[in-house]
Amino acid sequence: MNQPDWPVAGLDPVRRLRVMAASIPGASYAEQTLANTLAEVWAVASDLEAEFPMLLTDVRTMRITRSDGENLEAVAVGRLGQRARFDIVMRPGWCWMQSRFLHGGIAASPTPEGTRVAFTGALRLPGMRLVDPVIRRTALSRRVLTRLQSRLPPPAS
Repeated sequence: MNQPDWPVAGLDPVRRLRVMAASIPGASYAEQTLANTLAEVWAVASDLEAEFPMLLTDVRTMRITRSDGENLEAVAVGRLGQRARFDIVMRPGWCWMQSRFLHGGIAASPTPEGTRVAFTGALRLPGMRLVDPVIRRTALSRRVLTRLQSRLPPPAS
């Protein structure tokens, strides 16, 4: 029997992250366009050990403990000494991280104006669906993107 050709809808990394954030109860999400190139933005955004603690101030250190292609494992230590092991998928323009209690991601896509970048973060706790309308906010994610922009070189004219 002949299989029908199903339509394929491709999503760039930012749109994919937007969909994921919308499906996670209590997720903080923000996106913006930066004048920098994708290479400049991703050089900072994907440097988890050096730059991630600068972007997310609750993280004191992030150390990659295992790397197998696009699959990474890392240990993050928080400002109060708490530790979390993260499973990470890292691709060009895409980083998705999960620990026992947290989801997080950053994505970037080129645009004619520069680079569209997005960040999301959420707690992975029982009952989040019940409090989602109360706690869903964008302030945390906006601060991360503001810090990312401050870490970038001035855009070329």
